[in-house]
Amino acid sequence: MMQLAAAEVFGLPEYERVLFQKCIDEYNRHISKNKEKESYYEGKIRLREVNLGIALPKMMRGLEIGCAWGSKAVDVLAARSMFDGFVGADGTENEELIQIVQDNRLVTEYAKACRDELKYGCSFAALSGDDAIKCRIRFYSPKSAAATWDGEKGRISCGFVIVAFDETDPFHASKLINFYTDEAVWVIRNESYVWRAYPYPHRMGRPLMEPMIWNATSNKPFGRSRIKEPVRRLIQGYVRTIANATIGLEFATSPQKYLLGVTDDQYDAIVDDKFRQYVGSIIAATTNPETGEKPTFGQLAQGSIAPHVEMIRVLATQFSAATGLPVTDTGVVNDANPTSGDAIEAQSKTLVGLAQDLNTGNGDSLRMIALMALAIANRTTIEELTDEQRQVVAHFRNPSMPSVAATTDAAMKLASAREGFASTDVFLEMVGFSPADIRRIKAQEARSRGLKLFEEMENIGRE
Repeated sequence: MMQLAAAEVFGLPEYERVLFQKCIDEYNRHISKNKEKESYYEGKIRLREVNLGIALPKMMRGLEIGCAWGSKAVDVLAARSMFDGFVGADGTENEELIQIVQDNRLVTEYAKACRDELKYGCSFAALSGDDAIKCRIRFYSPKSAAATWDGEKGRISCGFVIVAFDETDPFHASKLINFYTDEAVWVIRNESYVWRAYPYPHRMGRPLMEPMIWNATSNKPFGRSRIKEPVRRLIQGYVRTIANATIGLEFATSPQKYLLGVTDDQYDAIVDDKFRQYVGSIIAATTNPETGEKPTFGQLAQGSIAPHVEMIRVLATQFSAATGLPVTDTGVVNDANPTSGDAIEAQSKTLVGLAQDLNTGNGDSLRMIALMALAIANRTTIEELTDEQRQVVAHFRNPSMPSVAATTDAAMKLASAREGFASTDVFLEMVGFSPADIRRIKAQEARSRGLKLFEEMENIGRE
């Protein structure tokens, strides 16, 4: 929990102090839930969280069972959201924006932010001016950032990010915070245990902070996590079932045996070394002289883990329905799993649809980030940008992730139906060439045209 209170910050005006305290309250209200989502994503779930108190003994409450379902729910969808840069309305690229994307490693950083967005429900991009690269863009998860929502304007009203933590503090307390409002960026520093705020005004008319939000509703404008409550309950069921199956397998490995009618000495010998009696190939016992009975040896029926396996299949099917993932992504194989390519593609349609929704929402956020970045780089406002600059849009690769053979076939058909399409970069992308390959191809084509033109000029001179 964030221990800082807005009243402790020197140099922060009263209006900004109230806004900052609202952000702190919002951060503290969600921090415990965010930690829970993080633990489910990492698969760190203790049996004490899932034990019903019936089959699992209390002595095993500290046992941890690994489960990757939480990370699968996030990573599989995030992998289909492939940001590929920005393009203008006429299909051209803005060189200044390309440089900003490269300097901030925006394509790579987007992939990280997208995972955080799906894990917690949202993630935040914070922008600032930079003398070296003109505009600096950094992404933060709700574990180190918070904001409040302005329903009238349809955007955040203010927010903060924890830029740096105090590594010498055992609780890793924050030591540098950026607070974003419509008029300024307030840099709040911990100077010898005293918090001081320093304003850096701007003309953007909105906070230099933009959220990427997944699955928002009217009641939850900052979205909902992919690891939401029903999904966590299914993960708990999986962990509980695996624990029960593990314990059952232990008993199946060392089945319960019994030996009746033995003497006291024989009983003491068996009890003193149970393992030797278990692994011994021969068990010998004489008639009990006191009762005259011959010892009777027997073994209890072994338990079966088949019910546990069936329960895991049921949980995997429910998890697939709740997250849109194919059942095969849960690691559970059953007769219902598709075997043909068409069946697998049909089962992935839900996931592709979710990825398209993700790209649509994040595309709007990335466009606003690009506009603010251009405005910061040119020391202007978004309204003062040119029409060409304001028409920039984010570009994503196809979330259905078709095979190279399928895209190549489609590209060849388009090239035969549309004149000149084969000479475009889009055609080369569709047939499987990377951006680096496309650059090399175009450079070598230009070199080849230059040599051909030089040869033609030499031939003319000889004539």
